[in-house]
Amino acid sequence: MLRRLFVVSLLFISAMGQLPSQDILALLEFKKGVKHDPTGYVLNSWNDESIDFDGCPSSWNGVVCNGGNVAGVVLDNLSLSADVDLSVFANLTKLVRLSVANNSIMGKFPDNIADFKSLEFLDLSNNLFSSPLPPGIGRLGSLRNLSLGGNNFSGSIPDSISGLSSVQLLDLSRNSLSGPLPASLTELPKLVHLNLSLNGFTKKIPKGFELISSLDVLDLHGNMLDGHINLEFLMLSEVTHVDLSGNMLVSSSSQQQKFLPRLSETIKYLNLSHNQLTGSLVSGGELQMFENLKVLDLSYNQLSGDLPGFNFAYDLQVLKLSNNRFTGDIPNGLLKGDSLVVTELDLSGNNLTGPIDMITSTNLRFLNLSSNGLTGELPLLTGSCAVLDLSNNKFEGNLTRMVKWGNIEYLDLSQNHLTGPIPDVTPQFLRLNYLNLSHNTLSSSIASVITQYPKISVLDLSSNQLDGTVLAELLTMPTLQELHLRDNLLTGSINISSPLLSESNLQVVDLSQNHLSGYFPDHFGSLKGLKMFNIARNNFSGSLPTSVTNISTLSSLDISQNHFTGPLPNNLPTSLESFNASYNDLSGDVPENLRKFPKSSFYPGNARLLFPNGPPGSNSSGNENSKRRPISTMVKVIIIVSCVVAVFILLLLAIFVHYIRMSRRIPSEHTTSKDIHSRTQPNQSGVRGTGTGGALVVSTADLMASQKGSSSEIVSPDKKVAAVAGFSPSKHSHFSWSPDSGESVTTENLARLDVRSPDKLVGELHFLDDTIALTPEELSRAPAEVLGRSSHGTSYRATLDNGLFLTVKWLREGVAKQKKEFAKEAKKFANMRHPNVVGLRGYYWGPTQHEKLILSDYISPGSLASFLYDRPGRKDPPLTWAQRLKIAVDVARGLNYLHFDRAVPHGNLKASNILLDGPDLNARVADYCLHRLMTQAGTIEQILDAGVLGYRAPELAASKKPLPSFKSDIYAFGVIMLELLTGRCAGDVISGEGNGVDLTDWVQLRVAEGRGSECFDAALVPEMGVPAAEKGTKEVLGIALRCLRTVGERPGIKNIYEDLSSI
Repeated sequence: MLRRLFVVSLLFISAMGQLPSQDILALLEFKKGVKHDPTGYVLNSWNDESIDFDGCPSSWNGVVCNGGNVAGVVLDNLSLSADVDLSVFANLTKLVRLSVANNSIMGKFPDNIADFKSLEFLDLSNNLFSSPLPPGIGRLGSLRNLSLGGNNFSGSIPDSISGLSSVQLLDLSRNSLSGPLPASLTELPKLVHLNLSLNGFTKKIPKGFELISSLDVLDLHGNMLDGHINLEFLMLSEVTHVDLSGNMLVSSSSQQQKFLPRLSETIKYLNLSHNQLTGSLVSGGELQMFENLKVLDLSYNQLSGDLPGFNFAYDLQVLKLSNNRFTGDIPNGLLKGDSLVVTELDLSGNNLTGPIDMITSTNLRFLNLSSNGLTGELPLLTGSCAVLDLSNNKFEGNLTRMVKWGNIEYLDLSQNHLTGPIPDVTPQFLRLNYLNLSHNTLSSSIASVITQYPKISVLDLSSNQLDGTVLAELLTMPTLQELHLRDNLLTGSINISSPLLSESNLQVVDLSQNHLSGYFPDHFGSLKGLKMFNIARNNFSGSLPTSVTNISTLSSLDISQNHFTGPLPNNLPTSLESFNASYNDLSGDVPENLRKFPKSSFYPGNARLLFPNGPPGSNSSGNENSKRRPISTMVKVIIIVSCVVAVFILLLLAIFVHYIRMSRRIPSEHTTSKDIHSRTQPNQSGVRGTGTGGALVVSTADLMASQKGSSSEIVSPDKKVAAVAGFSPSKHSHFSWSPDSGESVTTENLARLDVRSPDKLVGELHFLDDTIALTPEELSRAPAEVLGRSSHGTSYRATLDNGLFLTVKWLREGVAKQKKEFAKEAKKFANMRHPNVVGLRGYYWGPTQHEKLILSDYISPGSLASFLYDRPGRKDPPLTWAQRLKIAVDVARGLNYLHFDRAVPHGNLKASNILLDGPDLNARVADYCLHRLMTQAGTIEQILDAGVLGYRAPELAASKKPLPSFKSDIYAFGVIMLELLTGRCAGDVISGEGNGVDLTDWVQLRVAEGRGSECFDAALVPEMGVPAAEKGTKEVLGIALRCLRTVGERPGIKNIYEDLSSI
């Protein structure tokens, strides 16, 4: 019996010895969150069968053991997809290294990070982690490496960061962190590498970094930091690498004449580009402070004066000074001196003048002198340059000097005053792959020597006076991908044999605006990779060959303004996105796959070309009209009587409204402080009108006065309309119904306006650039019309004396910051210039609280909302799928500029803030970054308004003090893409799903049920028969739904832009 008990005890003890340790349990808990492991590195290795007896699974992949405890977990570069709780690793009491970089792991930064007492190395970079950084992070006294870059961490850096007394590398780059940089960052005694780039940090750079003797790299680029450049840091620090580019830094008052008095000898890499720095690089003599630099980038600033010779910069390899205001000649030493080792020199976008005789430097490989005022003939020699850009200057003479050039791979001489023929000599450009000679006055025929350049891929000779024929050899060169011969004097026909074309890799061919004749080049059907083909405005004739249908990759075809006859080929490629055959003599029926294109693609011209069911946009065919039954006499009588009765009722209604309006003109003697004055004095304020029914126009000064009685305390809807809307809709405005405003403004509101005002604006009018000059008095006189209103104010269109239109946004009282901070923030918009972003021109600061105006470009014809939603008063036809897709791409491009080039979120993205410009409806985002000008209360109210309209991201709704972020912009953009697809307003409540749901929930429910296509706008149904359109709508729907995911799962705008552009 005792023996049996002894055996049982041994078995129990043995079993207890094999129970998993807390280290193993923590690892298994982490494994539960792994959703996808393409290599099986974790899922196939971490299992119970391989547990070691000492309590540490040393046989598990990525697990490092030390003395029976887990000392390291290394799972880098495994393409893991997981949603994990990192706090479980706090149980690994001996954990020294935790690294899961370059995966797709999501989760939060552990709140119990302070319990990771042994941790020395933590790398979570390039994943999908989110959440703020907890204060406990400062209790990791043993941590030497902290890499959190490339995630979605948000919030500010806690002051407790100074507790990382052992940290040497701190990388928080490429996140959504914001707020000011804490001064405690300068208290890290062992810090070697600090990277906080590409976040949303604001305010000044704290002083004290120069006191960290171990600091070697400081990278703060791509934030919103402002204030003066820290001279003490640049002069006294011992760093080697400094990158402060892409911020809003300015020169200090002592730097106005000289850019920098001195520079630390240890700095080798200095990048201050894309800021607002001023001053000169020279002042009273040659500058020697750059003598130890290897890379200097000061591009995209406002530096001026002459360029120094850099004679003492013996180590300088890269020098970028583009897009400043430098003047004078280019120092000879930069182009000729072999004492310098400069390999890359970019001086483009300045005001440099003078000739360039020759370039003899044997080190210079990249030279960009474009967009200056350089004159004289081309340089005689180009040294060792591989990339040479002299475009957009004033070079004269012929191209004979190119004979002695060599080793060039990229050459751009476009937009100069060059004349004469292209030299037809032995090919010296054996490495040339890009040649642009466009927009000059070159003459004679195309030199056959070009066909002997063995590596050329892009050739642009457009907008010259070249004559002769198109060389057949050009079209058959195996390396050439783009051929641009537009706008020349070329003649003759194009004759090429099919076998030769089969070797061609041409993707773009532009032969438009010449005098070419003959038949359509039949063998072009052999160009299997051709994407764009343009032969418009020539003298081609004959019928179109069916071989063109063989080009399956073709996306753009323009054969307009020729003399083609016969039918259009059937079965042109489905990839075709742009087509124009107008101004020809084509006949027959338009093929079915071409009927998706607008009427302008076929007419004028082509009188005998027919649409079987009528041209695009027509509602019915002629046959249907002929089958309609004539209207009976009784029906006609009923219609006439109804019209008479309707007119009579309208007259009675007009008389009643007039009576009410006249009665309200009697002033009330007992009004409270919350009332809006209802007295009007004829013509006292300069109100001009043509009658009660016409468009009423008031001056800007009147608008300011009309706001004096307004208050955020007003709760009556009628009074609120009176407080923010100054006039009845113009005859030509969109205010008969405008999504920008949400309500129409009637003449009744005019009686509620107190238009007693001063004769002119007497405040301060500031402009952000020198493209416009205007006084407050001139702005006072400018007639204005209501465009719309929002939570933060009302927008008007002001017409200046010179006929220029400006959009004037009045900020509601109480939402603007104090004057000093407002002015500082407004100046940060000075350099924002992008084709998809509305330019801000200036601001007005008045003497009273309600006089705050923001001036911006006026964009016509209107907002996306006014074109998209099917509302009463919409006169424009529904947007086509091509237009909607283009708008989405344009908005993505504009957001990409704000997020990456300017490192700021939009903050107020909605359909009414996307303005469509010109007949092509180019989309431009407006009202961006207004949260930078408003108080916290104003920002919160703006976000609440976005919630009502359906654009607010969920994380903003959950926050007590919400702030716009890059990810909240992505969410709003996703909602806008759903609006483009459905034609519905984001704020609409859609019935049929219980008590009704909003747009995002409705679409997601339909997609989950497999009925996503039912969400698409009915106006797009006719286009759904086109495979490209059907495929495109589904792809955009997928992108939009990705944008609506949780904040950690949303893609970045760069990925969205690339995905949309590829559709």
